[in-house]
Amino acid sequence: MRIDVTGRHFDMTEAISSYAETKAEKLPKFYNGVQEIEVVLEGLPHSEFLAEVRVDVVKHSTFVAKAKGEDVYGCIDQSIEKMTRQLTDFKQKLKDTRG
Repeated sequence: MRIDVTGRHFDMTEAISSYAETKAEKLPKFYNGVQEIEVVLEGLPHSEFLAEVRVDVVKHSTFVAKAKGEDVYGCIDQSIEKMTRQLTDFKQKLKDTRG
């Protein structure tokens, strides 16, 4: 599994990058079919940030979760929480259709 963290339109520090990567590493425990995770952090006007998490999984198209706010760490947390919910719901849906 590959995790890519990229930043656009702001100076991304090593701390932000490693924080995003650490959070993203926890996603495969919610669904085993995770193949690739991409975290895109973007600086917006007026000191805002946009965090977008894209997860490529087997048996489904890519999941996307976005969060926008003034704190880059908070945006990362919110987008990871949204992605956790999507993966958990998808896993439950697969389990319900099989059983």
